[in-house]
Amino acid sequence: MIIALWIATGALALAFAMAGSMKLVKPYAQIAGQDRMEWTEEVTPSQLKVIGALEVVGAVGMILPAATQVVPWLTPTAAFGLALMMGFAAALHARRRENGTPSIVLGSLALLIGIGWVVFS
Repeated sequence: MIIALWIATGALALAFAMAGSMKLVKPYAQIAGQDRMEWTEEVTPSQLKVIGALEVVGAVGMILPAATQVVPWLTPTAAFGLALMMGFAAALHARRRENGTPSIVLGSLALLIGIGWVVFS
């Protein structure tokens, strides 16, 4: 079971690292112009960078602590933090009457991974 947990954790961390890096590296105007990123109208450029940084930090936090066994309780904490972020993202999409399914799926996966690390570590 722990192998499946590592695979799921790695895949989700990769997804958040890629999404967060894109938000950190690309200019706000370029991101806001994308079809699937209409929600960026609701946030300032600084807020978008903070969201990206939190996603990258969360991704690193899901992998490094468990892999190094240095403060391993940070792994489920990072997963729960990302789940909370996705809860806020889903609420934003609902308020804008947009499809929030990706946020709900990612948040649910992060929640399950956090629970998995609590149970199996």
